[in-house]
This record gives sequence, C-alpha cells and structure tokens, in this order.
Amino acid sequence: MPDLSSPTGPPGSDADRTARVALTRLAEPGNRAVWSLVQEHGAPATLDLLISGDVRDSSLRASVLAKMAGFDPFRSAEATLQRAQRLGARIVVPADDEWPTRVDTLAALELDTEGRINWDIRPPLCLWVRGGWPVGETLDRSVAVVGARAATNYGIHVTTELAFGLTENGWTVVSGGAFGIDAAAHRAALSAGGRTVAVLACGVDRPYPTGNSSMFERIADTGLLISEWPPGAEPLRHRFLIRNRVIAAATVGTVVTEAAARSGAMQTMSRVLALRRVAMVMPGAVTSAMSVGCHEILRSNPEATLVTGLPHVLEAVGRVGEYFADRPRGPERPRDALDEESALVMEALPTRGTVSPEELAARSGLPLRTVLRRLSLLELAGLVERREGGVALPARPRAAE
Repeated sequence: MPDLSSPTGPPGSDADRTARVALTRLAEPGNRAVWSLVQEHGAPATLDLLISGDVRDSSLRASVLAKMAGFDPFRSAEATLQRAQRLGARIVVPADDEWPTRVDTLAALELDTEGRINWDIRPPLCLWVRGGWPVGETLDRSVAVVGARAATNYGIHVTTELAFGLTENGWTVVSGGAFGIDAAAHRAALSAGGRTVAVLACGVDRPYPTGNSSMFERIADTGLLISEWPPGAEPLRHRFLIRNRVIAAATVGTVVTEAAARSGAMQTMSRVLALRRVAMVMPGAVTSAMSVGCHEILRSNPEATLVTGLPHVLEAVGRVGEYFADRPRGPERPRDALDEESALVMEALPTRGTVSPEELAARSGLPLRTVLRRLSLLELAGLVERREGGVALPARPRAAE
C-alpha cells in the first residue's frame, strides 16, 4: 500500500515539485478540478485529497482510483525526477523565476463544455524542459507558427520565409514539432541561427513524430523542448489538443499559414482568439483544400488579422510604432507626381499626332495661359515634345530630370 501521507512545503520546494509531478500522473494537464484544488490548498495537500478520495468531482475521483491500483504516486514522482535528471531535463513550476507567466491567463479562459478537452483548459501545474535557455525569457518575445501536417509547397514556402524573418528580427518561433508547417517553421528558425521552441504532447525524451528526431535534437541544443507530460509519456491523440492551449497562451500571437477544414491549427486559433492574443491568418488559393480552414477563420472571426508576409506579422505583434508595413504599390511612373492641372493636360493629349495649345485648352477645360505654362514644365520633364503644328507625346519619353 502506498504511503498516504505526503510531505508538505511552500511553492517551489522539493515537496511541491514532487506533488505536482505526481498530480500529472493522476490527472491530465489542464484539469479544472485539480488546478482549483492546488490554488486553494497547495500541491501536496491536493495530492493527499486525491489519494484519499476526498474530492467532489466524481469523475476525477473515479479516474484517480483506477490509476491508483498498484501505483505509488510518490515513488513514481521521485523516479520520474531522477530519470529527467539523467536525461538532462528539468522541471519548471510557477514559483520559479523562469516560469512563463503568460500561461497563467488560462485561469480565466472559459470555453464550451462539450467534452473534457474544451472544459479542462486550466494552466499547467509544471513544465518539463530540455534546453539551456530560461523558459520565460525565451517565450517573452515569441510568435507561434502552426498549420497543416499535409502542407503544400505553397504552405512550406510562406512558412519558411515567415519563420526565418521572425528569427532575424529577434523573435522566438514556437510550434508543435509535427510534420508539415510545424517542421518548416522550426527548421527555418534553426537555419536563421535563432531560438525555436517545440511544445510537445508527450515526454521530452521521446519527441513525436520520430521522423523529426534529428530536428528535435537540434532544437534541444539551441532552443527548448517543452512538455506538460513527464518523461516517458506517450503521444496520445487527445494530448495534442490539450497541448495546443499552451502554444496559444505562451506566445504574443499565432499565425496559421495553412489549415484544412478540420485541423488542430483551427482549434489552436480558437484558444488564441479566446485569450485575446494576436490571431493572424495567411490566406491561400480558394481552390486549395489546405487553405479552407484559414479562410473560415477569417470569415467567422472579425478579430483575426489577414497577413500576407513578415511585415504584416511584425506590425501586428510588435510594440506600438516598432514596425510599419508599407502599403503595396505598383511601380512609380513619372506621371504619378504630376499636379492636377498638368495631369489634365496630359490626359487631353492624343495618343497619336499633334495638337495645338488652343485645342488642349478646349479639351482640358483649362485657361490657355495655364496650358502653355504646364506644357513648358511637361516638356522639361520629357513627357511632351514640340513638333511642327503643335505638341505631342514623345515616341519614347525621356526619363525625368
């Protein structure tokens, strides 16, 4: 029988850390009831309550009871901490200086109650980390770039350019480590020599998918691997949806570069919008199935911002006045700088042949003296030329002086 008497200690103490590890073994991260109990009683006392069955939530009580069969949460937690130490991983709790405080805003997030994943969206109890950078500092200036696993060439291209540019401008690129858009974002950040963070739905010692193993090792060396689940935890399907709330909460904003109609990226964006983070969407071809989700987000959410490249994203996530995205313009022509009267004279000129100043005055509705004055300026600019019988457009206008 396990010892039902857990050690006590203040937040951040060894007892607090051990209890938080044990709690993540007994209940999935984000559990509303567990988080509320920890806030009220502390992690060690909450663990005692769960083990003794002294909790009101009947589903939580039944789940803990099932997991407790032949299971000692204290020994398991201690073994997990030792395993993490051997792996070079560390546990980060809310009392630590490097805790990413943005995730605490999940405490106020209220979404629909259809299903546990949409109900249990509270902040993490702890985070497991591989990598040398402080978590909070690294995520303080970060943007999430997410999207479809079955990404198109277009999606990979725009994601790569965006993530590379964000990194060059001193931003951390955050994603989920999956194939497709996630991997393109991580690899672009690595290529730019900056920091990237992969938020996982499994243990930091067994990143998923295994096809990205070498990429994960590079991220651990130069950035951060983060997970709410302890080392050894499997990448179960529902955990990816639970994980998405951390990506949404920990970053300044999120960009979806490509997403199908039913996509985890759309679920992530629902969290982004609910948290009032900067929600950005890259449009695609209306004929592309991989952009249906992006377009639906834009149609359904006035708060979502359409972005078409790095300048738009920087302007959206930067501090006021830090970045400005230039409005798109076509190539400038000499006529663009003309005043209104000169433009009227130019419009009155025939495309072929000559015309007298008197005819130009009649066509343009301007006084003859004004027309003569404007013709002199237009001739100096190389936009008209005098010929026998009047003035005309030059065959090949000279560049303006």
